[in-house]
Amino acid sequence: MAGPSGAPFARITGTGSYLPARCLTNRDLEALVDTTDEWIVARTGIRQRHIAADGEFTSDLALHACRAALAAAGRTSADVDLIIVATSTPDMVFPSSACLLQAKLGVARGAAFDVQAVCAGFVYGLATADLFVRAGQFRCALVVGAEVFSRILDWKDRSTCVLFGDGAGAVVLEASPQPGILSSHLHADGRYAGILNTPGHVAGGAIQGDPTLKMDGGAVFKLAVRVLEDSAREALAANGLGVSDVDAYIAHQANVRIISHVAKKLGISDARCIVTVDRHANTSAASIPLALDVAVRDGRVRPGHTVLLQGVGGGFTWGSVLLKY
Repeated sequence: MAGPSGAPFARITGTGSYLPARCLTNRDLEALVDTTDEWIVARTGIRQRHIAADGEFTSDLALHACRAALAAAGRTSADVDLIIVATSTPDMVFPSSACLLQAKLGVARGAAFDVQAVCAGFVYGLATADLFVRAGQFRCALVVGAEVFSRILDWKDRSTCVLFGDGAGAVVLEASPQPGILSSHLHADGRYAGILNTPGHVAGGAIQGDPTLKMDGGAVFKLAVRVLEDSAREALAANGLGVSDVDAYIAHQANVRIISHVAKKLGISDARCIVTVDRHANTSAASIPLALDVAVRDGRVRPGHTVLLQGVGGGFTWGSVLLKY
């Protein structure tokens, strides 16, 4: 079976992830900032996060995740002809982390570029790769979410520094005669840029403004719950499916309360919700592929399952990808 105009479908054939060695627990944070383990768990569900080592960059984390995904897919770097890295914390201003990753993998063909949609970045990247593959331009893509958010945090701001962690997740997306990515639905509304941003920049060799993350938590929570519910219903309706058809629900892992609120509104049971925020914290663009890899490897996502992926982040950006695994 072929896709539109004879084009192939695009299907995930392998997943991989990587977490830095250093694990920072809530108890560890109690010594750094005025907070408690009980406060963090009650409001977010987070118990620990991983922090990249000095000299460990986004492309390094991505490299480990990609190697694991390629191994799972039974592919090597020689098969790859497209690399998309979703990140808000690139190694440098340019070149892209995707190009740096391409060199580290030993890939010397095809295209490589970054996507910046913050915590919705992986959904944006997967949707982009799907279109390239379905158009027949590329056959084997690596789609990666990788972040070192620990480097853009104000470690004296207890309202934000406890929420984030570092990590990477990757998938191999290949041309397939069978449906994989069923549909993608991307949205943005720049009017909400002020509720979640990192406003600093570099000019004249010096930092201008504040280069650390700022967030209006209450506003983000309300907007995220609303747009995630709407986007989920949009994706299901586009495919003539109901909530009961979803075998696994993987939302951006920002806060367990956001996930549970949306799942309850949709009628998705806890058993079908994949939650890793307790172990990983908010890893921004890495959170969805990290959670997907965990669920694939522990058997909660299996071949033939219908999976709903959802991201939401600064911009404001959000979107959904509905797929057959």
